[in-house]
Amino acid sequence: MNTNDCFKLANGVEIPKLMLGTWLMNNDEAEQAVKAAVAMGYTGIDTAEAYGNEAGVGKAIRTCGVPRENLFVTTKVVAEAKSYDAASLAIENSLKTLDTDYIDLMIIHAPQPWAEFRSDKRYFAENKDAWRALEDAYFAGKLKAIGVSNFLVDDLENLLEDCRVKPMVNQVLAHISNTPFDVIDFCQNNDILVEAYSPVAHGAILHNAGVQAIAGKYSVSVTQLCLQYDIQLGMVVLPKTANPDHMCENMNLDFTISDEDMNTLKAMKKIEDYGPDKAFPVFAKG
Repeated sequence: MNTNDCFKLANGVEIPKLMLGTWLMNNDEAEQAVKAAVAMGYTGIDTAEAYGNEAGVGKAIRTCGVPRENLFVTTKVVAEAKSYDAASLAIENSLKTLDTDYIDLMIIHAPQPWAEFRSDKRYFAENKDAWRALEDAYFAGKLKAIGVSNFLVDDLENLLEDCRVKPMVNQVLAHISNTPFDVIDFCQNNDILVEAYSPVAHGAILHNAGVQAIAGKYSVSVTQLCLQYDIQLGMVVLPKTANPDHMCENMNLDFTISDEDMNTLKAMKKIEDYGPDKAFPVFAKG
């Protein structure tokens, strides 16, 4: 695929369909990965305060030789920032750590603090307060677009009740064998672009015989099939890799999955065990 291929957000801002994820990279690894990716033609980079590598990403975007305005950088308000002041501080911290005048997309990392992720306490009022901070930073020109991550339908409905700016993005776990169609359909019906993180299921999908067989039909790798699957569902994909060979492979998506095969992939049995990365929430402390 052309790394300039983009989706358009609700406010007209263009976002690359394929972006580089940087989860589990330290600052040095993230700096080198971003530089390598940009040299290949990537323009979209995804990071987060919780990843601890914003400084490395920021250094890379300042020194990679590509003008800042030609890059699309996403970062995330920490999931624990559940007040207007805490979210505002998180935004300022990310701007400072990235050492950039603006952030292309900033999203709330999760609807609950990670230690309470998917618990009964929903933080509806607190998320509205955090969202107001993003809206104010958006109107101030510090953020070009704003959104959320890991939000369920009722989390989104809560913000949509009285927001000034609708969330433009919802970044969720979405891959073959675990595709949250209820959330995806709600988002797409409300002009909210869905982004798919961990599109290869933390690697757990790579040895699935059924997926391997379909990938073989198109003479592509399982990873390439997984990325194309999400893109054909209208989602941005965020494969995480520090390996330049994998970055290059991820760009080569010049094929289309047939409707029949898409239906087969949609119906794949859900993965229940992600191996060493099965423990969620991934950023809970202690």
